Amino acid sequence: MVEMIDGGVTTPQGFKATGVHCGVKYRSLDLGLLRSEVPAAAFCAYTSNKVKAAPVQLMIRDDSPTLSAVVVNSGNANALTGRRGMEDAQSMKDSVAIEFGIDPKEVGVMSTGLIGRFMDMHKIRYGISRAAGELQEGRDADAAFAEAVMTTDTIKKEAAARVRLTDGTLVYIGAISKGSGMIAPNMKVLQGTTLSVITTDAKLSPAFKPTWQGILDDTMNMVSVDGDQSTNDTCILLANGMAAGDYADEDPEFIEALTAIMEKLARTIAIDGEGATKLIQVEVINAATKDDARKVVKEIINSPLIKSAIFGSDPNYGRIMMAVGNSGAEFSLEDVHLTIKGGDMEVPILDSGAPVFQEERSVEVVRMAMDNKEVTIVVDLGVGSESAVGWGCDLTYDYVRINAEYAT
Repeated sequence: MVEMIDGGVTTPQGFKATGVHCGVKYRSLDLGLLRSEVPAAAFCAYTSNKVKAAPVQLMIRDDSPTLSAVVVNSGNANALTGRRGMEDAQSMKDSVAIEFGIDPKEVGVMSTGLIGRFMDMHKIRYGISRAAGELQEGRDADAAFAEAVMTTDTIKKEAAARVRLTDGTLVYIGAISKGSGMIAPNMKVLQGTTLSVITTDAKLSPAFKPTWQGILDDTMNMVSVDGDQSTNDTCILLANGMAAGDYADEDPEFIEALTAIMEKLARTIAIDGEGATKLIQVEVINAATKDDARKVVKEIINSPLIKSAIFGSDPNYGRIMMAVGNSGAEFSLEDVHLTIKGGDMEVPILDSGAPVFQEERSVEVVRMAMDNKEVTIVVDLGVGSESAVGWGCDLTYDYVRINAEYAT
């Protein structure tokens, strides 16, 4: 049984972390460091954007099966920085490796922030040296690491769970993520920004990679704030095996717990979208294929028209059906059912391709459902048995303001 608990990246055995201010940003914490007591099996996923930041390129090139540390900075994405950017990312790995006496390939590196700016490596190296001496475990350490990863985020994104595996081993999973804008991940295993670090003391083998990709596809890859895939998206799962027990690769309890952690991160990222006031959850059911269900979800959560309508609680369901029709999914309009949920209200909108209501009073009921902090759109395609869920947020005036001023 999965139990969600208060915790973060140092909740599992053998992990320590911290966050420091080294001067990349004006005031707030801007460099985080995570250390595992023993080398941890590493499962990494990266952006599918062809324009990849230097740290992403370096991680893909090294492709280490184990990692003993992860360093991350915010305030500078180290993207579109050419050869110097690659050298700076390598320097970050080297500096951490020297502090801990490990191989640089055992160090993961991530960056987030402004694109097209060179790193001030004097500040970064100072931050790494300071952080290496301040590593701890516990909630303060979790919070410092989570804060050091933030850019336009307004809330820390953390999650933790404990679960007893089928062999009786009690294992823990902890996680942090960041993401508020430039978010529409399509991260692939071995291939604004979402950066995520997940730690566990469970044992995992390389055979877990396909399962990990499936979990990503159902969670982090189903969240979108603005439909723009970052140059820096990176997700690192570290499994140091310190809980002992059998390998958890196929353990249903572990898979359920990890999926719950990743879903919580995905929802929190959507809730904290730049300028967002509402969470949009989209559920597509009875699709012909899983791929069709995902296509419909993403078309809806990425539509500026729908996101704007949700912001204004405007019951223009034609925009939703426009997105469904543009998705490329297989369906017949006569089979489609559409429902909108908000608060304790569940309002049927479309039944067999025709509106359930037209009266002004009924329209107001839909508006009331949409006038909640969480709005759920349910699309029943009526042609199969596959489903998908995704998360997005409304499009507000503040989103435009934040991104009109981001670099200045």
